[in-house]
Amino acid sequence: MSQFKSDLLRLLEERGHLHQITDGAALDALALKQVVTGYVGFDPTAPSLHIGNLASIMLLKRLQQAGHRPIVIMGGGTAKVGDPSGKDETRQMLTEERLASNIETIKGSFERILRFDDSETGAILLNNDDWLSKLGYIELLRDVGPHFTINRMLTFDSVKLRLEREQPLSFLEFNYMIMQAYDFLVLSREYDCRLQLGGSDQWGNIVNGIELTRRIDSKEVYGFTAPLITRADGAKMGKSVDGAIWLNDDQLPAYDFWQYWRNTDDRDVGKFLRLFTDLPLDEIARLEALEGAEINAAKVVLANEVTKMVRGDAAAQAAEATAKETFAGGGAGEDLPTLSLGAEGMRINAILTAIGFTQSNGEAKRKVAEGAVKLDGETVSDPGLLVELAGDATAKLSLGKKKHGILTA
Repeated sequence: MSQFKSDLLRLLEERGHLHQITDGAALDALALKQVVTGYVGFDPTAPSLHIGNLASIMLLKRLQQAGHRPIVIMGGGTAKVGDPSGKDETRQMLTEERLASNIETIKGSFERILRFDDSETGAILLNNDDWLSKLGYIELLRDVGPHFTINRMLTFDSVKLRLEREQPLSFLEFNYMIMQAYDFLVLSREYDCRLQLGGSDQWGNIVNGIELTRRIDSKEVYGFTAPLITRADGAKMGKSVDGAIWLNDDQLPAYDFWQYWRNTDDRDVGKFLRLFTDLPLDEIARLEALEGAEINAAKVVLANEVTKMVRGDAAAQAAEATAKETFAGGGAGEDLPTLSLGAEGMRINAILTAIGFTQSNGEAKRKVAEGAVKLDGETVSDPGLLVELAGDATAKLSLGKKKHGILTA
């Protein structure tokens, strides 16, 4: 039985999104009584968001599914400063032109996942540069500065981590938490926004905004964070050897996006189905209970559902068709090179050269050392690995994101 009565918090809890809430009972009561407006901020530091951001987008999707209103904040203003949370070094400064371009290319991801319309629960997309760039420095110091103490700011993990490592934390970045807190104050005033959501690393920033709004406007607002999502192997969600798993098509081909989810660890299938799909919980329970080779069917469902949501139906269908064509019955797509390993098998560096992915065994060895070589989605770390296949068995060989081939016995 859930501890909550509102559809909003029950949904967030049962799907695995709940980590911390500032006042769960009060937020629960508010969500029962009225439409709650909540927001998540995204700094447009790249042309695309990645699946690490997808966890936060899902918070907004759940908010809307439960009958409430999501606001997407594009951090065109805060990105000019840089969030020190979870960072080991100062973020690179981006030009206003680059930030504007990134916001434009990122928008599509939200438009596919959230519903934007004029209804009471229709999503809204805003750029915090619209108010932050108009804020005078003296005005900020006088109105906001008195509500922050250096003593307290020094206790935040994002600040402590950098100082303990004796890494520079610029005055510019130190102001990030003040700017983000000011966002909550503005949204509370202009949109009656009562809730900020985010990842667990944003807890300190969220609490700052709550306290600032309470002190200046005497208004109760709330914070909700989701747990940091890690894979069963302990790695951070969304990272691969080849880099981030981007949401945008032009940053990462749909097949590679689909394949990332298809290669999910058996132990993560249920968790990811709850977090990143809308499948009913009883169906998810059935899928995650599958064992042995059958669990692969659940992984295909996961890959299809997430790809459909992020890239569209056509992309999901095409990616699954490519996978079936490549692997079903030991066959291969017409455009994929194949290599027979023979009864004795072959070493991985020799395979890479024989199939034409590298010019020499030396280059092949370097590619393995760089972590760029995968067999059936698993990174190869041993350049002397002997690959043996029997009967009708096949394996997919990949070098980076664009070179794929099929190995047969």
